[in-house]
Amino acid sequence: MEKLLANQVALITGASSGIGYGVAKALADAGAAVVLNYHSHSGPDEKLADEIEQAGGSAVAIQADVSDPAQVANLFDASRARFGGVDIVVANAGLQKDSPFADMTLHDWQLVLSTNLTGQFLTCQAAVKEFRRRGPTSVSKALGKIICMSSVHEVIPWAGHVNYAASKGGIQMFMKSLAQEVAPERIRVNSIAPGAIRTPINRDAWDSQAALDKLLRLIPYGRIGAVEDIGKAAVWLASDESDYVVGTTLFVDGGMTLYPGFSDNG
Repeated sequence: MEKLLANQVALITGASSGIGYGVAKALADAGAAVVLNYHSHSGPDEKLADEIEQAGGSAVAIQADVSDPAQVANLFDASRARFGGVDIVVANAGLQKDSPFADMTLHDWQLVLSTNLTGQFLTCQAAVKEFRRRGPTSVSKALGKIICMSSVHEVIPWAGHVNYAASKGGIQMFMKSLAQEVAPERIRVNSIAPGAIRTPINRDAWDSQAALDKLLRLIPYGRIGAVEDIGKAAVWLASDESDYVVGTTLFVDGGMTLYPGFSDNG
């Protein structure tokens, strides 16, 4: 099987679980050496790094809080020290702190925005600087590839999750504006917007049959997504197969953004 990302290095933030973990595994399976970033719990990243190494790949787990500029700089420094450079960056780290709007604390508002949006700003800024530092290579047509992890909630309002939805709506314009700015340098910036994916962060939405049935009413395709669905999309966006795709949000959502509530004319 062709390794679409052979001889490339991919850095994935928030790779400890869920979508980040699945994307990291998919990129490694496609031939990339991977840098697995985690915030505080190294166990899952170390385990995945060991699995990748035992399968003949290359991987390293590195701690960093993506909302801290110094730690992001250290993350890229450590990646260069281990692999010599970075070709692909997946800005995935994110979290939720949900509450009704009137009860939401300033701390929870700022915490979500600092990780989900400022964290992407810092990660992508470091990525652009790294691509410019390293210069063109023979492993990819692009100078570098950035994938921002967004959500269907960059376009679907979500009551009770104002901070999260605001962060994802911000990612939409952040990604497009960045893509417009750096495309002339052959740096490709795109987003993936997952819909309902079976991960620990949303366990309450699928862990019982009643909850799953309710969720499936929002998904025309009739199934909940898996992290592998996002991983495959990330491999494609990171490869030369998508070389003419710039500034695009790829919705991987089973049709959730088709607003299925209107399928019977509202």
